Amino acid sequence: MRTIGFIGAYDKTDLIIYVAKLLTEMNKTVMIIDATTLQKMKYIVPAISPSKTYVTEFAGIDVAVGFHNYELIKDYLGKPQHAVFEYDYIFLDIDSPEEFINFDAKSATKNYFVTGFDVYSLKRGVEILGGITEPIPMKKVYFTKKAKAEEDEYFDYVSLGCRALWDEEIIYFPFEQGDQTTLMENQRVSKVKIKKLTQAYRDGLMYLANELIDPKEDGALRKAYKQLEKGV
Repeated sequence: MRTIGFIGAYDKTDLIIYVAKLLTEMNKTVMIIDATTLQKMKYIVPAISPSKTYVTEFAGIDVAVGFHNYELIKDYLGKPQHAVFEYDYIFLDIDSPEEFINFDAKSATKNYFVTGFDVYSLKRGVEILGGITEPIPMKKVYFTKKAKAEEDEYFDYVSLGCRALWDEEIIYFPFEQGDQTTLMENQRVSKVKIKKLTQAYRDGLMYLANELIDPKEDGALRKAYKQLEKGV
């Protein structure tokens, strides 16, 4: 099982769902744990009888909402505390240092810090990083219209003193208004479709998904992408 942390105040819901969908198209099993304050998954992901805490299935993905640690999820699923989750991947959506600790994200296979360059995402994101008390390897994922060195330099400036060990590489999503419109349309019909997303956004999804699989599975990922692109 591989645990992937998505850290930050920026809205990561669609990003996480779409990467998870690419993996499930490869017949991988994925659980998304929404450990954020707003719990947007509760509103985006349809559920038959949503409660304060629940696990539901959406587009072949298991989604857990409202839990504050793995033990509570196991209890909900009727599993003993010593049981091991039988998923290929667990995705953590985290926007607080408390949940970073609760879900032991420091031990994750990979951690991504996701942010846009609006003031809230930056300042709140840095606040989250400031609550992490030991060095943690992370990679930056930037949502921005243009990839500018000045933006990364500014982020490095405002995040001085944080304990993240930044990967030299940065993943850029050149987010366009058209992508936002497509994602909102897909939310309304409860579908995960990539056909109308811009090529740049799709390339970002593929790049991120490719980092999470074994190199020998590259062909399977490309096949999954083509299937998802067709809407099959």
